Amino acid sequence: MRRWWWAVFALLGASAACAADAALPASVSQGGLVIAQLPELAHASVGGKPVRVGADGTLVFGAGRDEKGPLLVNLAYRDGHRESARIAVTAREWPIERVNGVPPKTVNPPPELAERIRREQAEVVAARNRDDAREDFLAGFAWPVQGRISGRFGNQRIYNGDPKSPHSGMDIAVPQGTPVQAPADGIVTFAKPGLYLTGGTVLLDHGYGLSSNFLHLSRLDVKVGQRVRRGDVIGAAGMTGRATGPHVHWGFNWFGVRLDPLLLPGIARP
Repeated sequence: MRRWWWAVFALLGASAACAADAALPASVSQGGLVIAQLPELAHASVGGKPVRVGADGTLVFGAGRDEKGPLLVNLAYRDGHRESARIAVTAREWPIERVNGVPPKTVNPPPELAERIRREQAEVVAARNRDDAREDFLAGFAWPVQGRISGRFGNQRIYNGDPKSPHSGMDIAVPQGTPVQAPADGIVTFAKPGLYLTGGTVLLDHGYGLSSNFLHLSRLDVKVGQRVRRGDVIGAAGMTGRATGPHVHWGFNWFGVRLDPLLLPGIARP
């Protein structure tokens, strides 16, 4: 197995590691992100899906909440050498979060709103499919706001006593109007107020299919196509859409795979 000259592995229970000669990890956590640079790498696939490989050998992939693994990674180098590895996926426990006082129409929307919700969610999904060669993610990530974590990634959500899908991101409770900052450099790929379930919504693309999404915003300060830098204000915290109080929902994706922002490199867990 070739050696990796630089790697970041977001693993449950330990901070992301960065080492000059780190080997391909034996395991990755559910919700974890792997970022690596392999000299002379030409092509790669994860689970049979081709992934972008940069001119510097960079590739990324992640394990979703319900991924059981192992992840099969195939690598092909410029000299014709090929290798593969199976990466085990470490299971996590997912506590139940009960959220009461949610507007009933956002928990079980009326049938006449189904098409609107479907259309809005399809737009968001399409924005996540972007696959730029930019490597904005390599500098690591910062908190978009500072506050109490009021909802964690992956936990089963029960709204007003009605079980719903697991939580897709991390909620950070902050006062209404708190400025929300870009956690890393990126390009705005979606920015709309008033979505039925998510309210004011902004997506930032960080390259290689990695994107952050921010929901329930009370104000949007960016527009689609805009280039932002880490720390730039992109909007303000609110409680629009399905929310019971002001907070910032920060979600993170590798294309359609939802990942845990709390496991990103640079994010210190409280």
